[in-house]
Amino acid sequence: MTTFEPGQLVLHRGFVAERLVFLKVGRVVGHDERGLRLWFAYGTPMAISLAEDGQGIRDMPFADWITQREELTVGVRRAPDMLMLVPPGTAHSVWWFWDLRRAFYGWYINLEEPSVLWRDGDLAGVDTTDQDLDVWVYPDRSWEWKDEDEFEERLAHPDHYWVADPDAVRAEGRRMTELVERAAFPFDGTWCDYAPDPTWTWPTSLPDGWDRPRYSR
Repeated sequence: MTTFEPGQLVLHRGFVAERLVFLKVGRVVGHDERGLRLWFAYGTPMAISLAEDGQGIRDMPFADWITQREELTVGVRRAPDMLMLVPPGTAHSVWWFWDLRRAFYGWYINLEEPSVLWRDGDLAGVDTTDQDLDVWVYPDRSWEWKDEDEFEERLAHPDHYWVADPDAVRAEGRRMTELVERAAFPFDGTWCDYAPDPTWTWPTSLPDGWDRPRYSR
């Protein structure tokens, strides 16, 4: 089994089939029987697939997006700092978010294909495919589906959409919300007070080999 060490730099990569469409850089918080925990910081290097005019998949209807020529574009991550848990062999990850005052403000259940962890020399990574439908969970454990409209819109284009079994995606979401409603791990308060190692430094560019082919099980 591939295991990672605390502080190790890891490439978290998203694919559509064998095509790399998203990458962000994280550091390992811990890796044990509960899964891999990664920290992602604001301002770190990333890559994302964009249309030639610089628009992303969410900037236009999916019917228009599938006619675009995509380019994998390197940039800087502008999303908030977050902690991610990647449980072994499951079709989701769970993300923790804090505001600028370091107050916890919610969990995000990202529905995705089971991740493949890999290591090759000095590089290590996590490869998956995002399945679009997600769940937002508030600190009081009330919750709501997220991106349902995008999910339904894209399902109307089965020749171009990468989600083959939407019922399985919804079932995974419902399974996770049952844990939320029971306040069961990981929604029991675990890691809600987490803070990253203040000595961590971050690269200013992506490492050589970041765009290597997808790793499969």
